Amino acid sequence: MSKVIIFGNSGSGKSTLAKQLAEQSHLSHLDLDTIAWQAVNPPQRTSLSESNRSIQQFISRHDSWVIEGCYTDLLELATPFADEVIFLNLPVNDCISNAKNRPWEPHKYSNKQAQDANLAMLIDWIAQYDVRSDTFSKLAHEKLFEQFVGVKTMFTANQ
Repeated sequence: MSKVIIFGNSGSGKSTLAKQLAEQSHLSHLDLDTIAWQAVNPPQRTSLSESNRSIQQFISRHDSWVIEGCYTDLLELATPFADEVIFLNLPVNDCISNAKNRPWEPHKYSNKQAQDANLAMLIDWIAQYDVRSDTFSKLAHEKLFEQFVGVKTMFTANQ
């Protein structure tokens, strides 16, 4: 039984690593992007209570899982149930490069063109990681990592 949380900046490789772990270790996979946002334009965050319900339902339905995302407020809801956390603490420039080269994410975008249309905004978002102080920031991720009691791993480069 394994319960893993992966977090870091956008473009750090969270989804890629989570998919690999899920496949190799037969873990159920929850990408927090799928529950963090309402399907409205412009996008709006789902309420914390509604996201918490989704996280708790996922955890209760699966004995072994990997949850990944950049939302410290949501990650904190899952960490009491986790055995391990993995912090992908890559340099911002590596995250930007990864974002530019990421394959189409059909669970987030209707097609690759729609994904690429969002790329300039995403690169700007990634670039602010070190200076933000919100739930998506490096500061918040460092605090989550330091406070976690259990197996902790930090990667500072793509493997």
